[in-house]
Amino acid sequence: MQQTRTFTDKLFLVLKGLAMGAANKVPGVSGGVVAFVAGFYEEFIHSLQRINYRSFLLLLKGKFRSFYHYVNVKFLGLLILGMVISYFSVSKILDYLIVHYELYVWSTFFGMIIGSIYFIAKDFNLKSTKNLLFILLGMIAGVGISLLEPATENDNLWFVFICGIIGVSGMTLPGLSGSFILILIGNYVLLLVDSVNALFDTITDLMKLDFSFANDPERVRLLQVLTSFTAGSVVGLVTLSHILGFVLNHYKNITYAIIIGFITGSLGVVWPWKEKIFKTGYAGEFLKDANGNLVLDNYDRYWPSLSDSSTYLAFIFIIIGILFVIGLERYGKTSKEKQA
Repeated sequence: MQQTRTFTDKLFLVLKGLAMGAANKVPGVSGGVVAFVAGFYEEFIHSLQRINYRSFLLLLKGKFRSFYHYVNVKFLGLLILGMVISYFSVSKILDYLIVHYELYVWSTFFGMIIGSIYFIAKDFNLKSTKNLLFILLGMIAGVGISLLEPATENDNLWFVFICGIIGVSGMTLPGLSGSFILILIGNYVLLLVDSVNALFDTITDLMKLDFSFANDPERVRLLQVLTSFTAGSVVGLVTLSHILGFVLNHYKNITYAIIIGFITGSLGVVWPWKEKIFKTGYAGEFLKDANGNLVLDNYDRYWPSLSDSSTYLAFIFIIIGILFVIGLERYGKTSKEKQA
């Protein structure tokens, strides 16, 4: 495991964590793609894989230095720091941009995913019949998930725990958007908006030595939901990393083929030109969840109009997204060369 890092390397790791956290918040985008393209995906998976029985024994025996190096704590800590900062800063900015500049945000992510597909596929053997078959299977799975209809919100703590396992999948599985899966489950707003905002407000109150939130049943409920979701995320992160570590070691080509197909199939989720369709009742009224938010049914996708000036600006943002991924790739390649 790489432990010796310059200050610049550490700073970039935090920034990568920021990018992963922001990507995981956006439906249709996977933080795992950021890790994959930036060149630290395998180190990320193998570091998580080290959180096992042996690391637990090192802690019990008080061998903290050995635990620190064995688990690659510096690497994981800097990434997680970036993700935490992201949830209270970058993701809030992203929420604002999606509300006010939705077309251009989706265009940028669409370009990033196109760039990701190119990055993963450029050195891959696409002439292999077996690889093409698994790419096709991945595409079918990606398209199939994008066409599913969202369910309604459910705040049962055991269900929320399972949502945590599912939601964190975007960090470990490139192309699988955990936040989009949460939309399909019906808990995206509850888990990634309301509960996160409740935590932010609680931290703000604590800094003011204001403990009145303890008497607010809605706030307490949201904090319980966030705790259960976080616990599920930790369990999911460690469990999935062990599975993926084994798969990458024994079936690397098949795994990459499925990832290429899955990311390609999920392009429909982040197609920039779309409108939200909200669920309606028998009388035609819009349905709302327990918090008064309209319940998303699906997206109505359409082809862009070339007579609309916003279309050309959207194309520019697609190009920016592609160039951003190419820049990440070059940085990842340079970092690997320095470490070699």
